[in-house]
Amino acid sequence: MTNKINEILNKHSLVPIKYTIKNSVTIVDTNKGCFVFKKKKNDNRNNVNNLFDYLNSRSFTYYPKLIENDDRDDYDIYEYIDEVDTPKEQKALDIIYIISLLHNKTTYYKEANEDTYKEIYEEIKKELDYLYNYYTDLITIVEHSIYMSPKEYLFARNISKIYSCLVFCNSELDKWLEITKNKNKQRVVTLHNNLKLSHLVRNNDCYLISWDKSKKDIPIYDFYKFYQNHYLELDFIDLFKVYDSKYPLLEEEKILLFILLSIPKKIEFTDNEMESCKDIRNKLDYIYKTENFINELYTKRGDI
Repeated sequence: MTNKINEILNKHSLVPIKYTIKNSVTIVDTNKGCFVFKKKKNDNRNNVNNLFDYLNSRSFTYYPKLIENDDRDDYDIYEYIDEVDTPKEQKALDIIYIISLLHNKTTYYKEANEDTYKEIYEEIKKELDYLYNYYTDLITIVEHSIYMSPKEYLFARNISKIYSCLVFCNSELDKWLEITKNKNKQRVVTLHNNLKLSHLVRNNDCYLISWDKSKKDIPIYDFYKFYQNHYLELDFIDLFKVYDSKYPLLEEEKILLFILLSIPKKIEFTDNEMESCKDIRNKLDYIYKTENFINELYTKRGDI
C-alpha cells in the first residue's frame, strides 16, 4: 500500500513526512501540505470525479476537493480538512441541511410504470414473508422449550410486537402499491448513500466525505440509512421534520420510507447468552424507537 502511495507522491514531487492510517484512508503529511489517499473501488475507478463534476454543475460543492483522479492510479487524492470539534446533534442537523440541498439540486423525474413499482413491492413483500416464516419457526421452537433461557424469554415476551410490525408493513405496502399504480413518473435524486456522523467534516464550511456508494435513486434512502446508523443516538423526529420542510417527500415516498423503517431486524440466537440478550435488546429497542418516531409523524399509521 505504502509503495503505491509513494509512487504517486514521487510523480508529484511530494516528500512524505508522516503517514496516518484512519479507517479506510491514509493521511500523508508532505513538504507541500497534507493529503488524503483513498483506495479506488475496482469497479468504480473514475466515478467520483464524474460525480463531483456533476455536483459542481448543479451548484452543490459540499464535498472535499479532489486533487487528482488519474484512472491509472489505485488511489484518489483529496485535500485534507482539519476538522473542528462539533457536537453530534449539530453534525446531524448539518447533514440534514446538506442532504436536503443535495436532493433539491439534483432532482429529476424519470419515466415509470406499474412494473417499476411492482418490482419494489415484490422485493419488500419477499422480505416480509421471509421474516414472518422465520419468526414463526423461531417462536415455535422457543415455546417448546421446557425452560426458556433468558434470550428465549426476552424474545418470546416481545414476539407480538414483531408480528405487529410485519402486519403494519404488509398493510402499508398494499396501500403504497395502490397509490402508485397510476404513476407514470418517479422522482430521482443523487444519493450520498452512506450517511454517518463521521462522514461529515466541519471546518469553515461543511463537507460530506466517502461518496463511493453514491447512486441515483428515490430520495428516501439517504434518510433511511442515516437512521439505521444512528437511531439510538439522535432525535430523528426533529431531524425528519427539518428534512421534510426543506425537501417535502411525496405521499408514496413517505409511506415507503416508513415501511422500510418499520421492518424488524432479524434476531438470531448464539451460544453466548449475554451477547444474544444484548443483541435482542438492541433490535427490540429499534422497534420501539421506530414506533415512537412514526407515530409522531404518521397519523394514519394504525396499530403496531
